[in-house]
Amino acid sequence: MIDWVPVVFVTFKVLIFGTCMFFAIKWHYDQGKKAVDKRALLRTGGKVAAVFMLALLGVLLFTFGIARMLGMDLSLP
Repeated sequence: MIDWVPVVFVTFKVLIFGTCMFFAIKWHYDQGKKAVDKRALLRTGGKVAAVFMLALLGVLLFTFGIARMLGMDLSLP
């Protein structure tokens, strides 16, 4: 006898992901029809890149700080 729990969950997952993908594609298609200000787009892209780099630096410093606090040797041979 087949276990129905995986069948129900997989079916539910496929329906939800399919619906979400449809609306995501529709939203992006509708956004493509709008006029785009290239300066605002570049400015926003620069801000996102800067925030990403700062977050990456913060995670790196946090990781090395925790490693040093735990007494790990991080020197290269």
